[in-house]
Amino acid sequence: MAQKPPPQVKSIPTRMAPVLMADDWSDYTLLDSGDGQKLERFGPYTFIRPDSQALWPRRLSEKDWAFDAAFSGQESEEMGRWRFIRRVPETWPISWGGIKFHARCTPFRHLGLFPEQSVHWRWCRDLIEARIHQAQKDPPPKVLNLFGYTGVASLVCAKAGASVTHVDASKKAVGYARENQALAGLDDRPIRWIVDDALKFVEREIRRGNKYHGIILDPPKHGRGPTGEIWKLEEGLERLLTACVELLEEDALFLVATVYAVRLSFLALDNGLAAALGNRPGQREAGEMAIPEQGSDRLLPTAIFARWSNQR
Repeated sequence: MAQKPPPQVKSIPTRMAPVLMADDWSDYTLLDSGDGQKLERFGPYTFIRPDSQALWPRRLSEKDWAFDAAFSGQESEEMGRWRFIRRVPETWPISWGGIKFHARCTPFRHLGLFPEQSVHWRWCRDLIEARIHQAQKDPPPKVLNLFGYTGVASLVCAKAGASVTHVDASKKAVGYARENQALAGLDDRPIRWIVDDALKFVEREIRRGNKYHGIILDPPKHGRGPTGEIWKLEEGLERLLTACVELLEEDALFLVATVYAVRLSFLALDNGLAAALGNRPGQREAGEMAIPEQGSDRLLPTAIFARWSNQR
């Protein structure tokens, strides 16, 4: 008796995931990395910070690892301490894309910005400018920046011509964002600065019937709202993505989500975004974000992302 042929297995199409490289800076440089640390230049100052993904040996010598300040503490959202070798001011100006903003040493090892996010700033800016060029007499596109931190993404979108709503649970972070707006000379741009819990704000906007052309999400792993709301990324991300898609205009431009420091694949994030988008047409991509190292072909991974645009 002839044997039956084996069942045909349908192959799963593979979507190539790009590594988005933040290679468009002049005021920031990753000088070296390794042994669980990274050496970076922000403007005229050099810093050492912990980075658990720097699993390789350092490339430069100990002498080359001269620094102005080093952060002691684990790579987490726990507070730590800066050790200053030379005087570093409380704030100092740096710029990207013609926009000035403050850098500062914070108790959570951050320096007031995330350089790798420039890949999304540029992408959002280009989409906004293209829409404005195509429909010059229409009202400006509306952008919602959730977990907006010190507001660089908000300033980039506002300078591109969007009307921006910036939401963060930290009153202090929103205060820093407003200082950045003044430093950038963008006080005349339409930006609403709101201190609120991101998910609660989104759900209220849905009830109000408000819509947006672009949404930026950069949620922390853990967080607290201004009145004690508890945010846990693994528990709240699906609900937040679904709610954000409901806020998108029919002719929306984009939605971008970035996730840090979790045991989560970019495929999982992409699957969540795909489920939230449903049958909405457009283009989706997901992958990793990274910073190129000066004088080397090494890339330091920083975060995973998933994003959607209305481009076909």
